[in-house]
Amino acid sequence: MAELRTEEEQMDAIKRWWKENGTSLVAGLIIAGAGVFGFKAWQNYQDGQAEAASLRYQQLIAETAGQDAAESADEQSLQNARSTADELVESHGGSLYAELALLLDARLAVQQDDLDGARASLEQALDDSSRGYVQGLARLRLARLDVAAGEAQQALGRLEDDVVAPLAAQRHSVHGDAYFALGQNDEARAAWQQAQALTEEQGRPLYGVTLKLDDLGSDTPDTREATP
Repeated sequence: MAELRTEEEQMDAIKRWWKENGTSLVAGLIIAGAGVFGFKAWQNYQDGQAEAASLRYQQLIAETAGQDAAESADEQSLQNARSTADELVESHGGSLYAELALLLDARLAVQQDDLDGARASLEQALDDSSRGYVQGLARLRLARLDVAAGEAQQALGRLEDDVVAPLAAQRHSVHGDAYFALGQNDEARAAWQQAQALTEEQGRPLYGVTLKLDDLGSDTPDTREATP
C-alpha cells in the first residue's frame, strides 16, 4: 500500500507539473519547430535565388558571346544584353552575379560609346561590392576611362587605393598609361616595367605592356611631348 501511495503521489505531482508547465512547453516546441521550418524555408529561398541568378548570368554570357570586338558587335544584341544585366542587378542585387553583371555592362556600354553609362555601372559595382577583387576591377576600369577621357591626373588619384595582389600588375600598367598621357615618360616606363616584372613573377601575361615599352624606347629620359 505504501508503494501504491508513492506511485499515486508521483502521478499527482506529474499532473500538477503538466498543468502548470504543459502549455508553455508545447508552445516552446511549436516555436522551435517553426524556427527550424522558417530557417529551412529561408535557406531554400536563398538557394533558389542563387540558382536563378546563376542561370540569368549564364544567359547574359551567352548573349554577349562574340560581342567582344566592337566591329562585330550588333547594336540590338548589345542593348538586349545590357537589359539582361539591368534585370539581373535589379532582381539579385548584392550577389556576386549582380556585381559581375555590372562589370560586364560597363564593357558593353563602352562598345556603345556610352561612357557615362560605363562609369555609372563601374561606380555602382565599386560602391555595392564588399569583394576586393570586384572593387579592384571596377577601380582599374574607371581609371582607364579617366585616361581615355583626358583625365590622367584623376586616374592617378584613383589608383592610390590598393588592389588585391592578382590585380597589382594591371594597376602598374594603368599607372603607366596615366603617366604617359601626362608626358611623364620616365614614370610611365618604370610603372610598365613593374607591371611586366609582376606578370612574369605571377605567370599571368598582361597584353600590351611589352609593346608599350618597345614604343617608348630605351631607358634614356625622353623629353618628347606625349600624345594622350
